[in-house]
Amino acid sequence: MNTPLIEQPIKTKTDKRQAILDTALALFVSQGFHGTSTASIAKQAGVATGTLFHHFPSKEALMECLFLTIKQEFANALLLNAHQGSKLKHNVKQLWQSALDWSLENPIKQLFFQQYSMSPMIAKNVRDQAMNSILGFISELIKQGQMMGLIAHYPVELMLENCHGQYLAATRFFIDNPHLGHNSQYRNASFELFWKAMQAD
Repeated sequence: MNTPLIEQPIKTKTDKRQAILDTALALFVSQGFHGTSTASIAKQAGVATGTLFHHFPSKEALMECLFLTIKQEFANALLLNAHQGSKLKHNVKQLWQSALDWSLENPIKQLFFQQYSMSPMIAKNVRDQAMNSILGFISELIKQGQMMGLIAHYPVELMLENCHGQYLAATRFFIDNPHLGHNSQYRNASFELFWKAMQAD
């Protein structure tokens, strides 16, 4: 009696591309950008080096795609949990808490943000795309708050960078102190610090 052959699943182009991104994320976080070669990414992802370059012409292009993909995922998570109540501070607090939740649920991706969000390895135009296009709804929220007299009237681009820096500082604290990640006192305090930096006098 012949034993039937077990067919192995064939990786599609989408599967291979995602495998490359997932592997690059893990290696960039654990070994750093310069310490990670395209050959090591391809090998660990189970694809040929030529396949990697078919999807991404360079390591820099791979890094930029990874950065924008994760930023979009982050933005989608925030929008999914966004509330449009009548009180702006409450709406902003909901977004802040959702952002903290995302960071706790995606620690490797958050570590990637910590390492590369401010890095010169991410081109300025790519950072601008992430802040102004993908996270454009935050700019609109800032403008709304300024019109209502609740948020300080500083240039919106500068306010966005301040928001980003505050978020990175808070999530860095919770990464370093994971036992406090769901502590309401610390989470609320992190929001109040953020809000005080944004609010009008």
